Amino acid sequence: MSILDKALEANRNYAKNYDPMLGKRPTPKIAVVTCMDPRLSDLSGILGLPQADIDVIRTGGPAVTEDVLAELIVSNRVLGTTEILLLNHTGCGFTTFTDDEMNAKLRASTGDASPAPMRFFSFKDPEENTREQIKKVRSHPWIAKEVPVRGFIFDVDTGRLSEVKALEEERAA
Repeated sequence: MSILDKALEANRNYAKNYDPMLGKRPTPKIAVVTCMDPRLSDLSGILGLPQADIDVIRTGGPAVTEDVLAELIVSNRVLGTTEILLLNHTGCGFTTFTDDEMNAKLRASTGDASPAPMRFFSFKDPEENTREQIKKVRSHPWIAKEVPVRGFIFDVDTGRLSEVKALEEERAA
């Protein structure tokens, strides 16, 4: 049985006890942009917040792309989130290659260069990446200035969070 078939079977069992109240419109309190890495799946546990309070936006890197910005705007302006957390992590797979390397590898392995160059949003330094993502979010005119935008790095070896200050905050300190 494939993983997908097992998931469908598990879903049938899940649906038997599903609480229809969970289908109500969500009212999250915080938007979290985090990596697609499964080690960051327990955000409720990592952050100590109820699952219903977290609007999760997962992306590789975690890169703040135009799509992610649009999701953050909807999260804030439509769903009513009042804070934004950008959550990077140590040991991210996106630090193990460059966009150029990935494009070359995929061209070579598939024999198809037509999608290249693709942007994979690779990076080397999680702190610098987090600072760049804070800047992207903070500079968007549709993200309200009063909405706090903070960045953190999750240490996959210890489970601890460390805050990354935006460059402007570091200079002011």
